Amino acid sequence: MESEMTKQVSSFTVQVLPAPEPVPKSLSPPPRGFFMAQIGLRILAIAFTLAAICIIVTSAQTVTIFGIDMRASYTYSSAFRFKVGADAVVCACSLLSLIVVCVMNRPKSNTQNYFYTLLHDMVMMVLAISGCAAATAIGYVGRYGQSQTGWIAICDRVGKFCDKVTLSVSLSYLAVFCLLMLTIMDAYKLKSLPTE
Repeated sequence: MESEMTKQVSSFTVQVLPAPEPVPKSLSPPPRGFFMAQIGLRILAIAFTLAAICIIVTSAQTVTIFGIDMRASYTYSSAFRFKVGADAVVCACSLLSLIVVCVMNRPKSNTQNYFYTLLHDMVMMVLAISGCAAATAIGYVGRYGQSQTGWIAICDRVGKFCDKVTLSVSLSYLAVFCLLMLTIMDAYKLKSLPTE
């Protein structure tokens, strides 16, 4: 009985297979979906900032209170002027980056250029969010006032102006979201590149 068991045990063989070789990362252009997402987000950032500029520039309103004309315009606030300037820079630079990304998608382009698009998108996002933050702060005071400093709310008198400014700031925040997504995508692409 013992000899039969030893024969059966000795008939089993273990075969060790070699580990599969890792697939090398290629330097080919990014996948089509990644490229289309980059293009789409850049176009959206351009559209949102351009719309935000157009809306706030045309937001002026004049009302008459006790026989006195009171005019509300974005040019009276340095925060709103800064927001318009920030949106203009972001819009122009996003248009240039759209052209650069289209060039980078060619097969022989240097994929290390993703570092520069990451840097660009990060700077544009910071600039856009600073403009949004400045406009949000002064817009809040304009809508609700601040009793401690004696600043009164003006939105109950110039509602059209306040509504347009609110819409403009909201569109700028959407552009910030697009730039944030672009920054994340650039960082992911840069991280996935092969190291030399």
